[in-house]
Amino acid sequence: MTAAARRVLVGRIVGLYGVQGWLKIESWTEPRTQIFKYRPWLISSAPGQEREIEDVQGRPQGKGLVVKLPAVDDRDAAATLVGCDIYVAREQLPPPGKDEYYWVDLEGLEVVTTEGATLGRVSHLFATGANDVVVVKDGERERLIPFVQGVYVRSVDISGGRMVVDWDPEF
Repeated sequence: MTAAARRVLVGRIVGLYGVQGWLKIESWTEPRTQIFKYRPWLISSAPGQEREIEDVQGRPQGKGLVVKLPAVDDRDAAATLVGCDIYVAREQLPPPGKDEYYWVDLEGLEVVTTEGATLGRVSHLFATGANDVVVVKDGERERLIPFVQGVYVRSVDISGGRMVVDWDPEF
């Protein structure tokens, strides 16, 4: 997938709010209300079952966020969207700072050790309390490498498609 075609998961529809088609959402943007500034949204219920939404009305409500989507005017119509993911195009996001990366930009990078051994490709990342973790797969095995720059992650070359890590290939 080209960088221009990449999508970033920014939230999820998690429940119903009222009887007029409003929905509760989770936002993974920072700040969480930033999700309302991105347009269009791509709402996905399953791979290949997606629809683009341009005119989104949203606001904070209590401790959460609620949203009204066009043509969703009642609770029954809204209920069909609960559980759907909310994506935006990668190019809508601001450029990352120095030595910062969007996870979507790291996915698919070839991972090699400082000695040149190929470990596989970045499958995905996940957060822990201490640091993020890179999941590297090579078809046979999966490695979990802490994403700690300068310690385990020595360099990231997005345009070159490579991440260099200080990691024992046998581990």
